[in-house]
Amino acid sequence: MLRIEGMETQRYHLIVIGAGSGGLVAAAGAAGLGAKVALVEKHKMGGDCLNTGCVPSKAIIRTAKLIYDTKTGHRFGLCDLHPEINLSRIMESVRSVQSKLEPHDSPDRFRGLGIDLHFGSFRFISSHEITDGKVTLSAKRFVIATGASPFVPPIKGINEIPILTSDNVWGLKELPKRLVVLGGGPIGAELTQVFARLGSKVTVVEMLDSLLIREDTEVSQFIKERFIKEGIEVLIGHKAVEVRKSGDSFELIAQEGQKGKHIPFDQILVAVGRAPNVNGLDLEKAGVKFSKKGIEVDEYLQTSAKHIFACGDVVGPYQFTHTADFQARLILRNALFPGRSKINYRVVPWCTFTDPEVARVGFNEREAKEKGIPYDLYSYSFNDLDRAVCDREEGGFIKILTEKGSGQLLGITIVGSHAGDLLHELALAMHQRIGLKKIASMIHVYPTLAEISKRIADTYQRSHMTPRLKQWLATYFKWRFG
Repeated sequence: MLRIEGMETQRYHLIVIGAGSGGLVAAAGAAGLGAKVALVEKHKMGGDCLNTGCVPSKAIIRTAKLIYDTKTGHRFGLCDLHPEINLSRIMESVRSVQSKLEPHDSPDRFRGLGIDLHFGSFRFISSHEITDGKVTLSAKRFVIATGASPFVPPIKGINEIPILTSDNVWGLKELPKRLVVLGGGPIGAELTQVFARLGSKVTVVEMLDSLLIREDTEVSQFIKERFIKEGIEVLIGHKAVEVRKSGDSFELIAQEGQKGKHIPFDQILVAVGRAPNVNGLDLEKAGVKFSKKGIEVDEYLQTSAKHIFACGDVVGPYQFTHTADFQARLILRNALFPGRSKINYRVVPWCTFTDPEVARVGFNEREAKEKGIPYDLYSYSFNDLDRAVCDREEGGFIKILTEKGSGQLLGITIVGSHAGDLLHELALAMHQRIGLKKIASMIHVYPTLAEISKRIADTYQRSHMTPRLKQWLATYFKWRFG
């Protein structure tokens, strides 16, 4: 191996590449256990979550919700108002939220934990060494947590116009009058509704046959109908084939079967997926196998080089902040101590933060049918939940799948206000294999949205009141009370 004369080599127990959610958890955890740790970051601490993902998107979603409630004040016995929208001020408010959370991921905090920080573009020069051309870092163990970036599809003309992605949309200073959103997945759906509520005329274009394609049909249809009600043009089954300049603006040509549709726009937001960040690491020199889907890992989160682990969006299969955290915690056990533990994705909750939210854990109906898993289905509407009615948040539902003939949970889907928060009681029950019968016996505060868990459990209980049991009870009461 060729070395640059005079280059310093620093040695560690563990080197973490990437200071996003997974990398920060791995680095902080290892340092807390007493390991000598280096953390390498190419851009900013906090990764996508703090800088371009979870935090800014949820901050602006809250603003958009406030605008919607103001514009529909009649629901609360108030006048409908139309507040002045200044996107620059809104984005400044979003940045103020980020600045409040930034200290949690700051260089000072992690240096205070005893971690050596190295900023720059590091690459492998051997299976145990990385360099940025100025310093060489060596370790017994590595964690790769480099995340993912917005994928821009090879649409004709797309590289000839300015485009927005979830990375750079936060730099907008003026609200687009006409916005096209490519992609009806979670990111596309959330930002579609946000910009429509801010005042843009939004058209969302999805190549597949529904929004939120991983969800059940009635879930996707519910969100589609909500979007249409809010004035959003929803084009599903439309493939974007070309973008071109048209006068002072642009147009997208989307194809549905043999028909082409021309959609004028001022800005286009591309949200068709995220590609793992594997380029520029020289993974081949470390013996780490990867593909366009990301770094290959086994059930222990080890790469093909067994001393190198990987987690987060660069690995999948779920590109969520909380799964990166979950994976990083397992890596700490496997990388630093004897023995190995397998990753288990049986209970992975997630939420799409549209309004209403869509939260899920485990199987939905479509997946259960595809896998041939027998199940019982129970549902309950938010229209019948007292707190939802009080909050003017009717609409939505909860669906629960249980093992056929038992109350053990297979999967939960919630479409409704605060669905992401409401999911956790049931996710814990699923994780600990607690049946619906026990949930029905627990006291829930009235009136709260959390009662949805008790109501669905009561529905399960009532389903076991068979005609035969009813007949037996009738006979019993007649004998007992006359």
